[in-house]
Amino acid sequence: MSRILKRALASAAVTAATFFSVSASQASEATGIWIDHTGRGAVEIVNCGNGLCGRVVWVQDAANSEACGMQIIGNAKPVGGGRYDNGWIYDPDASRRYSVEITPLGGGRLKVMGYAGSKFLSETMIWRRAPSNLKRCSSA
Repeated sequence: MSRILKRALASAAVTAATFFSVSASQASEATGIWIDHTGRGAVEIVNCGNGLCGRVVWVQDAANSEACGMQIIGNAKPVGGGRYDNGWIYDPDASRRYSVEITPLGGGRLKVMGYAGSKFLSETMIWRRAPSNLKRCSSA
């Protein structure tokens, strides 16, 4: 094999590795728009300060449109390993706030664990990344 062909192949391998590592890191980020575990709403999670916050940006049923723009995640701080913890999540169905741990799982999935005081008393939900053409609420 010629020296030029070897260099071209090596360059292509480095380019492919860089592309796939960027794609993998983007897929494992907690920020973005996520369809919740019920499929009835979507939350946009963004960096705020040195943590994460989230607001409702889509609801399936127009009867729930008052939730558009509502902040339901706040103050989740990075704790290592890609996880965020020690923040809060608001459950509009129960009208109650819980502690939250957020963990990107890759593959367009996000683990959201709400807990009351102890993680032993928790509920784990899996959210999925929203499609890019999701139509946002008018007030989000």
